Amino acid sequence: MPAPDTEEKGTIQMNRYHTAIKAHEQGFNCCQSVLAAFADRLGLDEQTYRKLGSGFGGGAGTGELCGAVTGAVMALDLMLPADFSDPVSAKKKAVLRAKRLQQGFEEHFGHLRCRELLQDRSGDEKASPAVKALGLTNHCSVMIAAAVELVEELMEEER
Repeated sequence: MPAPDTEEKGTIQMNRYHTAIKAHEQGFNCCQSVLAAFADRLGLDEQTYRKLGSGFGGGAGTGELCGAVTGAVMALDLMLPADFSDPVSAKKKAVLRAKRLQQGFEEHFGHLRCRELLQDRSGDEKASPAVKALGLTNHCSVMIAAAVELVEELMEEER
């Protein structure tokens, strides 16, 4: 199957953002919302990815690692499965990917912890094109869109 052209690819990406933001507006947490964006690629039905991410909102209820980051790491792990015939190498590769995603998120927002992100909204002014196109102003929605964008970027690098 040929790769989608740039316009089609952009439409698919914008649909991912819309899906994620719609899930969040319906009351799903940041982790579930990021997973929703990639449902078509995860091989999970709606009920399963919602269950999978349900305990990770609000930094898993402790204010720690942002749920949008958690959902992004889960999505990457599910879309880029490792070769578990060598579990040590598989783990190292997954952890490296997770660290790269977290670095990108932290560079943008200054923090990874949900509690700190909710107090310091400094990353919002550096809105991505998707955030601008969607007119997002809700801080969690901005972070969800950024997490979706980072997943897209890392997936592209893996290709």
